[in-house]
Amino acid sequence: MSEKNWKTKTMLIGTLIGAAAGALSAFMLIKRAESDEAKPKISPAEGVQVGLGMLGLMRLIAGIGSD
Repeated sequence: MSEKNWKTKTMLIGTLIGAAAGALSAFMLIKRAESDEAKPKISPAEGVQVGLGMLGLMRLIAGIGSD
C-alpha cells in the first residue's frame, strides 16, 4: 500500500466515524429535548465537560498503536 493511499483512507474513515458520532449525538440531544418538551439548553459547564471528554477521547485514539 502506498504512503499516500493509507493516509487518505485513514482520513476518510476518521471523517465518516466523526460525522456519524456527531449525528448520533445530535439525535440523542433532540430526543432528550423532545421528552422534556423543551429546547435543548447546554450550560457553559456542560460545554466544558463535553470538550474535555472529546480531548480525552482524542488522546486515547492518538495513543492507539504506540508502545
